[in-house]
This record gives sequence, structure tokens and C-alpha cells, in this order.
Amino acid sequence: MKSNGGQKALYIGLCMLAAVVVWIFADNYGTDGSPITYEKWFRDIPITYTSETVLTGRGLMLLEEGTDATVDLKMQGSHWDLALLDSDYIRVTVDLSDVTRTGEQTVSSILVSFTYPYFNGRITRTQQSPSPITLNVAELYHKTVDVRCEITGNVAEGYSAGELQISPTEIEVRGDQADVDAVSYAKVTLDLGEDATSTVSGELPIQFYDENDQLLEDTSLQTTEETIQVTLPVYVTKELRLTMDFQESAGARASNVTYEIEPSTILVSGPAEVLNSMDSIVLDTFDLASLGSTTNYSYAIPIPEGCENLSGVTRATLRISFRDMQRTTVTATNFILQNAPDGRDVNLLTEQLAVSIFGTSGNVEAITGDDILVTVDLADFGSAVGTYTVPAEVTVLGRDVGVSGGPYRVRVTISEQTADQPAEPDVPAGENPDTGDETT
Repeated sequence: MKSNGGQKALYIGLCMLAAVVVWIFADNYGTDGSPITYEKWFRDIPITYTSETVLTGRGLMLLEEGTDATVDLKMQGSHWDLALLDSDYIRVTVDLSDVTRTGEQTVSSILVSFTYPYFNGRITRTQQSPSPITLNVAELYHKTVDVRCEITGNVAEGYSAGELQISPTEIEVRGDQADVDAVSYAKVTLDLGEDATSTVSGELPIQFYDENDQLLEDTSLQTTEETIQVTLPVYVTKELRLTMDFQESAGARASNVTYEIEPSTILVSGPAEVLNSMDSIVLDTFDLASLGSTTNYSYAIPIPEGCENLSGVTRATLRISFRDMQRTTVTATNFILQNAPDGRDVNLLTEQLAVSIFGTSGNVEAITGDDILVTVDLADFGSAVGTYTVPAEVTVLGRDVGVSGGPYRVRVTISEQTADQPAEPDVPAGENPDTGDETT
């Protein structure tokens, strides 16, 4: 009977897999439990030099020319591990903290590590080339140069650019003497784009130029700053109206005043992001209830931060008066007691209260004593006995009329209630508690 072709292929595949497993096992554990080791060269591994800031602090610098940049390493490990290892997984570092002099010199100690912990302890270095590593150290020269900024792009029509702000304006350049001596100034470039309408700023990279304004390239210069902060304010000029924040109350309404502010507007220049959302400047808050015979008030003009008052006027005058204002005194007879203490008799000694009111003549003339409510709150006299002067709140009912002249107070007598006398409910003074009729 002929064998099935599919079964034969399966057997062959299983045999090959078993052979690979046996090979990997033998490669890693050998015949006595120890792996069979192999060696393999890994070429051009970049060298990372550390502690360069320590070198700089000693007035020294590492020169690229004459300093080894890469190293070849012969690594030992199992065939399987070496096959998995890639050059990119290897890190070589050289510590410069022990370097204290200039000139070419060597270091024999390098640190080899792996980006994947799997290889730690499984692969070792057996040889390196070059060995030792050569360094070329020079004295660190330095000088201070100005920072300039080139502006590209443009500001939109109707806008203007303010003063360019550069920070820092000077930087220290360090490096080989020939490279440092060639530097005349540092420059950054600020691109405004097309039609800038707001402040432009950025952290800009530094380039170096010689005395002939030629860009210096391929230098090993070091600087005290990585980037330069540059800001160019973009200004807009705008006419802003001067206004007041009128605080209204009963009897004192903005609709009943006539006023003017001199000057009525000022011309302000400032950042577009500040002024574009503004159309006025509030001079101050004015409480209309305090408006009396004085009609002229002077205020300093507050200018938004970062803006300039192009008009040059620093103070504004407010001329204001009521169109129709009447003040009078009305005798209030409508009293109400609130929060009378339990177990106490309260006798209101004040029967009339002179109250000053104000408002339009039509509203004021319509007010009588019955339209004024005097509320006396006894919440703070829960256990008191005796005669007291108590604050009173005065309210005008039914009309837009204000109350002035306070604070108002009334006199009350509080006495202990006899055992057989029930507490009286809160009722308006002068009203019979049993019938609701006025007492005579």
C-alpha cells in the first residue's frame, strides 16, 4: 500500500523540528550542561562620551578630530544568542570624569551594556579594536558674542510691530580657539508668516556667523544656551470709549441720570490679542445712590496691561446729575416684629419713625406713611429682658423709591411672660391680635 504524501511531509517536518530543538539544546547546554560558545565581531559601535560637563568645568573640551568615535567588539556567547544580538542593541560609553589634561591620551576602561536585559550575563566581550580608546582633549576657549535676530514674513495691514525682545541678548561660545575666534556673532531667525495679527514668539535655534556675515558650519562650538527666546509684539491701534459702571438701587436708576465723560474716547496701541476683544475702558464703579449735589468727578484712566495711551490724556472727568430727583421725609407708622423671643412679652415703644426717602418726584409724592414698612428683628434677643435700642430695616412698598439717612433704630421693652399668659403671635404694631382690627 502506497504511503500518503501528506503524512510523509508531516513526518519530515516533525523530524526537522526535532533536529532544530536538539541543536538548540546542545548549543546552549552542550554535553556536560555547559553551553557551546562562539565568537562574533560587531563592527562600528558608536561610542558615547559621558561627564562632558565635568570636562567643561575644568576648562577642557573633547575634540572630534583625533578622538575615536566607534569601536569594534568581539562578543562571545551561544550561537543562538549571537544570532539574536544586533549591533543596535549594544551601547558603549566612556566616562571622561578622570580626564584632567590636554592632548592625545588613552582610556582602557569602557562600559559595554545592552538595551535588552536578556543579553546580560549571556554575552561577554572578549576583544575590542581599537584598544585602548584614544581621546584628543584641548583647552576650552570661550568668549561672549551678541545675539541678533533676523525677521522674515510680514505684519498685516493696520497692525504694527513693537520692540523685538531677545533673551538672552548675549551668549558665551566655547570650543577650539580657532573655531571660537572665527565667531563674530550669533543669529536666530523669527518667521512671522503671512499677515501676522498677533504677537509672535518662539524658542529659536542658534547659528554662528563670521565678521563677513558668512554662516559658520561644521563647528564643534558649545554655548551656554541651547535656544534663544524671541518675542515680537504685534500691535493694533484702537479708539476705546470711556465708560462708567453705574450701580443702581431703588430710587437711583441709570435711566434717570444724564452724564458725559470728557474725553469720551482715547486712542490706545497694544497687543492685538488684548485690544481686539475690547471696545471700551471702564473708569470706575459709581454708586448712583451716593449722587448728591456734586456733579463733577475726576478719574485716572486705566490702560490695559502692555498697551500705550497714544492720546496722552491720563485723567477723565465725569459730569453727572439726576434728571428728576426729589428728597423728603415721611413718618412711618407701619411696624412689624420678627422672631419675638418665646416666653417674653415685647412692647414696641417707638410709635413713629421719620424716614428719609428719595426718587423721582412722581414716585416720592405718592408715598405716605402706610407705604413704609419698618421691620424689627429680635433674633438676637432670645433671653433678654429690659429696654433696648434695636436696628430696624426700612422698606418702601409699591414704588421705586430709595431710603437714605440710616441706620434706623427703634426702642422695645422685653419682659418675662406670666405663667397663665400665652405668648402673642407676631403682628404688626397697633393691630388687635384677636380680631385683626386696629386698636384705638
